[in-house]
Amino acid sequence: MPQTATRLSVFTESVIRGMSRLATRHGAINLAQGFPDFDPPEELLAALERATRGPHHQYAVTWGAPRFRQALARKITRFTGMPVDPDQHLVVTCGSTEAMMVAMMTACNPGDKVIVFSPFYENYAADAILSGAEPIYVPLRPPHFDFDPAELARAFARGAKAIVVCNPSNPTGKVFTRAELLTILELAERHDAFVITDEPYEHIVYAPGEHVYFAALPGAAERTITCNSLSKTYSITGWRLGYVHAAPEVIAQARKVHDFLTVGAAAPLQEAAVAGLELPDSYYAGLRDLYTAKRDLFLPALRAMGLPFSEPAGAYYVLVDISSLGFPRDLDAAEWFVREIGVAGVPGSSFFREPENRYLRFHFAKRAETLQAAGERLLKVRSR
Repeated sequence: MPQTATRLSVFTESVIRGMSRLATRHGAINLAQGFPDFDPPEELLAALERATRGPHHQYAVTWGAPRFRQALARKITRFTGMPVDPDQHLVVTCGSTEAMMVAMMTACNPGDKVIVFSPFYENYAADAILSGAEPIYVPLRPPHFDFDPAELARAFARGAKAIVVCNPSNPTGKVFTRAELLTILELAERHDAFVITDEPYEHIVYAPGEHVYFAALPGAAERTITCNSLSKTYSITGWRLGYVHAAPEVIAQARKVHDFLTVGAAAPLQEAAVAGLELPDSYYAGLRDLYTAKRDLFLPALRAMGLPFSEPAGAYYVLVDISSLGFPRDLDAAEWFVREIGVAGVPGSSFFREPENRYLRFHFAKRAETLQAAGERLLKVRSR
């Protein structure tokens, strides 16, 4: 039998999705894969029902249905203040997962170097490798997961073509400050590099924090490739609707990559999602309140468990330090949590370049009753 591509040997299948399958097998509460167990807004559900009865069952325009792109452009402008031309600045993708792959393949040639902060969402390193690029890892140091500007400058000096910035961050819950983002921008300008941002948690930021859109920073738009999705904002992770937002010259190339990766996102779902993009500002304020309440419910349960953790400033993930439990590997701990405690998390080592075995990542995008049940189960950890 011929040998498969050697680049596939340097990363595994998704650990996150693997933990979801394990949770299902053991009947555990799934706090591993970050999806809600509650419905999207009623406006979206009603629009979806209408879309299934409309003329939206064939291919949409490859880079996005016009009505969807127009609504998306208006929504981006509303929150960033940036003018967005739906025909020049956007390509609609099958989730932010495809958006990141499109961005990486658009920005990088084989052999280019890409800076990735560690810990990182597991797709980033794989996307770079699949694109033929070489990841350069720069650590984010707990408890606040800050970076060392001098260390980042040295990474850029190695010839980086791009840097990936997840803000708010999965898995840490870090929200990058304006000052940190300006430091990244200054280095990207100095070394003529792209900044690829991943911003699906843009509206899940806890007071007093604020989300700063990288592309809206002075002088940043021409070198920023923004990846985003509707999954987290509207609780529709299964709809797989994402997008790339960038300068026209970049989008012209990104559309080529997207076309030959997936052709296009689902036409009826694009039509239905317009209703979400047109929701008033009060919806986003309510979303922040909703997740603040979930965080305030879940974190006391973690405190009662007796293990230290880093309190998230954004997104809906928590890294819990399980080193005191004495497991040789975090994977062993994660499997024990599923089998014996009945709660699934993700081994933190899947997010780190460094040899790190002391964390599990849990998420709290669940109904209050689900989080309460998880909290009750987690109390059993104290008896280990």
